[in-house]
Amino acid sequence: MLNYSQTVEWMFQQLPMYQRIGASAFKKDLTNIIKLEAVLGNPHNSFKSIHVGGTNGKGSTSHMLASVLQEAGYKVGLYTSPHLKDFRERIKINGVEIPERNVVEFISNNMKFLEENKLSFFEMTVGMAFNYFAEEKVDIAIVEVGLGGRLDSTNIINPVLSIITNIGLDHTQMLGDTLEEIAFEKAGIIKADIPVVIGEKQMETEKVFLNRASQMNAPIEFASELPNVSFTSDLKGKYQKKNIQTVVTALQQLISEGWRISQSNIKNGLLKVRDNTGLRGRWDILHEDPKVICDTAHNVEGLKYVIQQLKEEDFNHLHVVLGVVSDKDLKKILPLFPIDAAYYFCKPDVPRGLEAKVLKAEAANCGLNGSVFGSVSDAYKAAADNASSQDIIFIGGSTFTVAEII
Repeated sequence: MLNYSQTVEWMFQQLPMYQRIGASAFKKDLTNIIKLEAVLGNPHNSFKSIHVGGTNGKGSTSHMLASVLQEAGYKVGLYTSPHLKDFRERIKINGVEIPERNVVEFISNNMKFLEENKLSFFEMTVGMAFNYFAEEKVDIAIVEVGLGGRLDSTNIINPVLSIITNIGLDHTQMLGDTLEEIAFEKAGIIKADIPVVIGEKQMETEKVFLNRASQMNAPIEFASELPNVSFTSDLKGKYQKKNIQTVVTALQQLISEGWRISQSNIKNGLLKVRDNTGLRGRWDILHEDPKVICDTAHNVEGLKYVIQQLKEEDFNHLHVVLGVVSDKDLKKILPLFPIDAAYYFCKPDVPRGLEAKVLKAEAANCGLNGSVFGSVSDAYKAAADNASSQDIIFIGGSTFTVAEII
């Protein structure tokens, strides 16, 4: 039998993995996950769930919901992607990662089936998560969509509630290149008679969601249309205000359906997201003097908020460690970054990573100047060497860039 590290490496290497190689790993088809679940005894039918999709904020929203439900005394499964450091971050119960032995046993027990049916990395991970949640008899699982929604492997669940945070132009090569097309894919998680909360009402996408909800007879609520909530969170990114609004709207829906969740559960859960769930990489302050901040925002909508918040910080000089993946639309992303900063260009250590010298050339076209480094850690070390105690170092551009520093 393979050990844990060998097992995870087998999963990474043998089968397509979007996190590493991009669009060619994306499978718009539920056939394999339906087959796998049947072999496992359809574990997804044995626990309640909440399905969370959207372009930005679905990870933070999922972790906030999990934290609040934990505070309310429920046993909460949490399935998210991608991971930052260890594969097991994707599958947690009450903030505790799936044990290594469970990962090894699941792959060992099902390897013949996985190989013969050519399951993708994501498909087998979804099956593993649902199997684990069923075995451990969770009260509820928060399930984050991987990519899109309609044909995402997670979309075999029949949740008690669906959530779509917002729609932005990301993963356009797979989901479509207009907000309406992307909204259509995300709206695929809206199920018959199951309530849905939409985080942000957007002119281009509102009709898509209303039409789908009407077809499915699904009660629909737009969180951004409701009175602003007064709760705060230990997640300090300013963009979290929208996620908090979405989460509280969703929780009110659960309360109306009989879930026991008090106002103090909501307050404490939102203030203890990191402690309860282990979430990292969202306006994550790693150091003071100089202040070092990292954030996994990697598309236009996410980066707008992060860079605006950066500009509001008090500092002498700004140092930006920047690494991106090759399928990002740099012509839209790079103009968001401030010109009066020192840049440290690097390539995240995944096959999808964009070569640092290519990134530097593209950045120069937008007036962003700096140096190329052989790795993310080399870039960060140079930034730390150059920064005074009154400066700020920001690390971002990709989940993978942040992962190498955390």
